[in-house]
Amino acid sequence: MDKAIFGIAMLRVLSGTFELIVAMIILKMSDMSKVLVLNSSLAIVGPLILLLTTTIGVYTIAEELTYSKMLWIIIGIGCILYGVKST
Repeated sequence: MDKAIFGIAMLRVLSGTFELIVAMIILKMSDMSKVLVLNSSLAIVGPLILLLTTTIGVYTIAEELTYSKMLWIIIGIGCILYGVKST
């Protein structure tokens, strides 16, 4: 198995595990302000995992990408991050 694919998969497993743990903690809490803080932390983790996994993937295939395709990837990631930030 390719190390890059394994790394991306493990980051996704880590992210999913973190989401499940936080969901269980949220179910146990009764204070809405604390629940909102935990939920907001997930909004930070998601884009971070996206950036890390995309970086690993793009780095792995960088020699196959043209500059225009690389620009489109950067624009796409920028749009996703802008959309997440503005909510």
